[in-house]
Amino acid sequence: MSTDLCELNLHQVKEAYKNGNFSCKEYVDALIKKSETHKDLNALVSTDWETLRVSAENIDTSGHSEKQLSGVPLCFKANINTAQLPTCAATGALAKHVSTSPAPVAKSLFESGALLGATGNMHELAFGITSNNSVTGPVRNPWNKNMIPGGSSGGVAAAVSAGMMPAGIGTDTGASVRLPASLCGVVGFRATVGRYSGQGIVPISHTRDTAGPITRSVPDAILLDRVMCSGSEESSNTSLKGLRLGVPREYFYDDLDPDVAVASEKVLSLLQAEGVHLVEEDINGIGDMNNAVSFPIALYEFISDLPKYLTENKLNFSMQDICNDIGSPDVKGLFESLLGEGAMPESVYKEAIESGRPKLQEAFREYFANQSVDAIIFPTSPLTARPIGQDETVELNGVQQPTFPTFIRNTDPSSNAGIPGISLPISVSSSGLPIGIELDAPVGRDDRLLSIAKELEKVFEFSARPQL
Repeated sequence: MSTDLCELNLHQVKEAYKNGNFSCKEYVDALIKKSETHKDLNALVSTDWETLRVSAENIDTSGHSEKQLSGVPLCFKANINTAQLPTCAATGALAKHVSTSPAPVAKSLFESGALLGATGNMHELAFGITSNNSVTGPVRNPWNKNMIPGGSSGGVAAAVSAGMMPAGIGTDTGASVRLPASLCGVVGFRATVGRYSGQGIVPISHTRDTAGPITRSVPDAILLDRVMCSGSEESSNTSLKGLRLGVPREYFYDDLDPDVAVASEKVLSLLQAEGVHLVEEDINGIGDMNNAVSFPIALYEFISDLPKYLTENKLNFSMQDICNDIGSPDVKGLFESLLGEGAMPESVYKEAIESGRPKLQEAFREYFANQSVDAIIFPTSPLTARPIGQDETVELNGVQQPTFPTFIRNTDPSSNAGIPGISLPISVSSSGLPIGIELDAPVGRDDRLLSIAKELEKVFEFSARPQL
């Protein structure tokens, strides 16, 4: 019975509550049992099971409200203020930091009846994509515990994939919701920057950061999105016949893992059979434009954005204090560099923010307009999950490639342009690892993107689950 309860998505849980199939306490107990049974995944960094049980019992006693998420536990990435569990960002200096108030994105979900299920482990300070953390320990992929779950929201994705929590909220700067969703076989939605408030979240870059739902279905992502952006209309139905999707082969389809390439082509064929018109045109120079923007913005803004968060949360830590307690070698090396001679020059940042980013945004705008496409479609990641510990390089098609830029190659451009994207699971590789496909849409067209994704999900019919 517990396994069945843990496999339910948000909509199924809501329906089961409505029909009286089980109590909130029974459901919470099932999730807690699953979480404790699979503690070896190290997906959760903070829990308070007793408080969660009491909250569930109170709901059972008073009855479910009409609120959209009444009695549904969610997993929040550990860099999001909840005012209940530590906002530790999986780093030493913030280990005991409990905020006085929840981040607006968390508050909106709590006010809609959601319960705080747990906080998800992550790459330290969100500065990486492996979730191999020397302070809190590595997060393990539910599909293969020797593999990374992706990052930096690896704990949330692993928890949702493993059935510990029905859904969760991560954050995404360059890949950190969509990549772990892809590597763990779930759905990850990155909204247009500004759709959700960024307050109360340990930051990297105000230009690039956004929270985002990680779920087991697109309708669940739509539900969380509606709450988080304060009542946007639910996406209307979309017909696939005549839908136009851009297929930018150059860059996005280059040097793919063979299993990823095969799965991607199969998906494109399926969509054509459903009447989707695929427009095979490239976004010329996308790689160079992105490289001119990506690190200059993130690394420069981090040095001012993190101190601002510390001040707003009345934390008496200097940047050097934070640095001293970083445990992960990759993050510590980067942090030390930013505080020293490796600091991003203001002139480089200004060039990126005033010239490079507008140029990248215009390239996307022109592509969507000139090709008359609703979205572009491409593999979320060029490769599937790789073994934990391969933090510097990974093997792709027989060649050792740098880990970080290789995994985020396809997700990063839309992040820097601030446009919405969603990763959907489509297949499992020959070695039993999930493969994801991403859709990116024009800025502000989040509802349209979610509507398209909802219909594509029906075509893909992905139902595989990790064998835990």
